[in-house]
Amino acid sequence: MIARSLARSTAFALAALFASLAHAEPALPVLRTPIFVLNSLDASVSVIDPATWTEKERIPTGKEPHHLYLTPDEKSIIVANALSDSLTFLDPRTAQVQRTVRGIVDPYQLQFSPDMKWFVTAANRLNHVDIYRWDGQDFTLAKRVATGKTPSHLFIDSKSQTLYSSMQDSDELVAIDMATQAIKWRTKTGAMPADVFVAPDDRTLFLGLTGSDGVEVYDVGGPQPKFLRKIATGRGAHAFRGAGDGRHLFVSNRVANTISKIDMQTQTVLASYPAPGGPDCMDLTADGRFILVTSRWARKFTVVDTVTSKVVMQVPVGRSPHGVWTLEHARR
Repeated sequence: MIARSLARSTAFALAALFASLAHAEPALPVLRTPIFVLNSLDASVSVIDPATWTEKERIPTGKEPHHLYLTPDEKSIIVANALSDSLTFLDPRTAQVQRTVRGIVDPYQLQFSPDMKWFVTAANRLNHVDIYRWDGQDFTLAKRVATGKTPSHLFIDSKSQTLYSSMQDSDELVAIDMATQAIKWRTKTGAMPADVFVAPDDRTLFLGLTGSDGVEVYDVGGPQPKFLRKIATGRGAHAFRGAGDGRHLFVSNRVANTISKIDMQTQTVLASYPAPGGPDCMDLTADGRFILVTSRWARKFTVVDTVTSKVVMQVPVGRSPHGVWTLEHARR
């Protein structure tokens, strides 16, 4: 009788525990600095307060801002204002506007070289890539490279030797030699190539196909690229974010409303997470648990928990939210 009573009590206690866990508040990232969400059609940046998970303020920028990038010294977030031919510098800790740099032609996407000597922009409307010298403060145009139709996303290898750019409307991938600042090869790709990511080996390149349903993989270690395979992830494969461990990669599937986790070594999909509203650009918290993603068609900023595979927060922002950034991020 005593044993039966103890077993019954234990069962009741476990049931109560599971019930309380089921109704518990979802976990949220613990951040001390703001999250920046870029609203392309509102010409603004939403500043999200991580203490209240609300939009704290909205900062005006130039026309049609698209992407964000942190300066190598992590003292400024740069907003690329494509239709205003300008860059807006923001303090990543206080969200104060630091300065505006004008005369940067059609900066749609932007990238610093790892050696911090070069700053590169993709002029999406004008079909060229601009390479600027960077002295830690100012930009000096070194070379304007005519590329192909609609250069979209950029990536520079870890040795600062090669710049890769996708050509959204001519379905191509272009490689530019950073020493000569000339195109060294181009190759045809699948439909509407978007983001580019090169693995730490500087040999394996991943290319998101927004006009298709997956990610193409290339070997770029030789004089010419070699197509390896296509990884099925979901319709509208678009933007990448490294997981910070050198092995795993997230890709947002804008049409499928999912985010896939790819093993870069086995080149397979390990997991899929819900991301409603047209997931686009992503950032990742320093512990690697939470994906911060813009929901492009829903006018929302979304937080996805990779442990529970659930959406834990959505914050209303401006129209067509595109880039997202936080100072407290996983290694890129």
